[in-house]
Amino acid sequence: MQPSFLIENNFDTALICGIDEAGRGPLAGPVVASCVMLNQNNFSSEINDSKKLSKNVRKKLYDDLKINCKFGIGVVDEKIIDKINILEATKLAMLYAYQDFCKKYNFFPKIILVDGNFKPFDLQDEILQIEPVIKGDQKSYSIASASIIAKEYRDEIMLNYHQKFPLYNFNKHSGYGTKNHIENIKKHGICEIHRKSFEPIKSMLKCE
Repeated sequence: MQPSFLIENNFDTALICGIDEAGRGPLAGPVVASCVMLNQNNFSSEINDSKKLSKNVRKKLYDDLKINCKFGIGVVDEKIIDKINILEATKLAMLYAYQDFCKKYNFFPKIILVDGNFKPFDLQDEILQIEPVIKGDQKSYSIASASIIAKEYRDEIMLNYHQKFPLYNFNKHSGYGTKNHIENIKKHGICEIHRKSFEPIKSMLKCE
């Protein structure tokens, strides 16, 4: 499935943003969301679900999107994830991304297309309409663009964490539960950015 503007074109407004997140599944680091408004007259047809893109293509699109679109970023760290759970943290990151967008550009989208099957926030604003789109990063250019920005922005965060915690190879797996990552947790214990509410870390801590 190739994204298009078919969903966006169902609405009678140009003020449409897509929201997506990256980092719900990792064992370490934050969840990151992005709120993106594309210029439909200036975008790359290579845009797709970030998970379907090679690392090099995704990075190229990220650099292009930062120049040619409007976007906001929301970041919720592992401490908040452990406190309120990953679903609520994801919703919070999406709200922060929307708020960052509005603050940065000093105007408010009328339609928010969100990847998933839930509305992440309700601002009780009669002007704002939030539309969940299942597999939206495969259907909507706006959501797919948000998925690219969120993924690349989070990867940059994890590269910085690799400098601080080199024993865990965050530069290779970005905190996901790979065999190498879990082996390093068993060998070195957890560091301050690990999610203590996630398995197998939660069980490991109980055994200590």
